[in-house]
Amino acid sequence: MVPQLAEAFAPDVIVSQHGCDSHVDDPLTNLRLSVETQRQAALSIADLAANLCGGRWIATGGGGYNVVSVVPRSWSLLMSVAANGRIRCSTPVPVSWREYVKERYGEDTQPLMGDGVELWWRSWEVGYDPNDEIDRTVMATRKEIFPLHGLDPWFD
Repeated sequence: MVPQLAEAFAPDVIVSQHGCDSHVDDPLTNLRLSVETQRQAALSIADLAANLCGGRWIATGGGGYNVVSVVPRSWSLLMSVAANGRIRCSTPVPVSWREYVKERYGEDTQPLMGDGVELWWRSWEVGYDPNDEIDRTVMATRKEIFPLHGLDPWFD
């Protein structure tokens, strides 16, 4: 999500895809995100839709290979955000679900909706780390795309 580009585009509706491949426990992307981060992305997109297009927002699921632990928690939190329920990451996962997963798959799932991580954000002005591969990728994308829309690629 890039608020500056969304503002420049002035959408009538925002469509977002919320796959779980980005989670640290998912083997596909190695992006190392938490459920808390995925929930925060949904909250940010919902706020952007509220501010730019009267709350018109289509949120879709997709992707995710950890179907025992990650996908159910992440998508439950997404649905809560979409429905203005605002379930917190500290909410316990229902015992009935945890028992089902243990019986059906022989695996323990997380006891809470979140991963127990603390969210933080460092702004690009002070926090860009040229040694971090994800920071480098995001910055390269910003440098290519932002100028096309008259936006400064270095600052939010």
